Amino acid sequence: MTDTDSVHFRPIADPGPLGLLAFGMTTVLLSFHNLGAYGLDSPVLSMGIFYGGLAQIVAGVFEFKRGNTFGATAFTSYGFFWLTFVAINTGAIPGSAHDGTSLGIYFAMWGLLTLFLFIGTLKSCVSLRVVFATLTVLFFTVAVKDLSGAADIAYAAGAVGLVCGLTAVYSGAGAVVNAQLGRTAMPL
Repeated sequence: MTDTDSVHFRPIADPGPLGLLAFGMTTVLLSFHNLGAYGLDSPVLSMGIFYGGLAQIVAGVFEFKRGNTFGATAFTSYGFFWLTFVAINTGAIPGSAHDGTSLGIYFAMWGLLTLFLFIGTLKSCVSLRVVFATLTVLFFTVAVKDLSGAADIAYAAGAVGLVCGLTAVYSGAGAVVNAQLGRTAMPL
């Protein structure tokens, strides 16, 4: 028996749907906050830590294992976005007081990363392009809101965020349903 005979290679499941669902559902919750439906309370922040944050990081790590640089970069980056977002909004980091300028630059940097990732989706499925296009607009909209101090821009961010989040949920659910049925039941 050789060393290669004793090693069993088993493929791992596609982590993409988990990452998309974690991102999408958390984005939908935050978008309803931006629309003024409720405050930035514990359901949003808890979802940001555990599903938007940790589940996306797990999905990203498994994308690394599968050799998917794009998925690994996107999911781990946005997982850590959610963790930093929660830390900023709960004061979890000592001395983490912030102002509109620092938040505006924070969101602009995320918009810049997302713009580059959007370019990476141009040969991908339509739903993924929509997710990254709307997310780019969302980050830059929130950056403008924070830099300008114009709170009414939050409503526009909420509307764009709902489109982004719901498209991500559809994409993740579609990937699961299509894989389970072995056919395209939900076009992506």
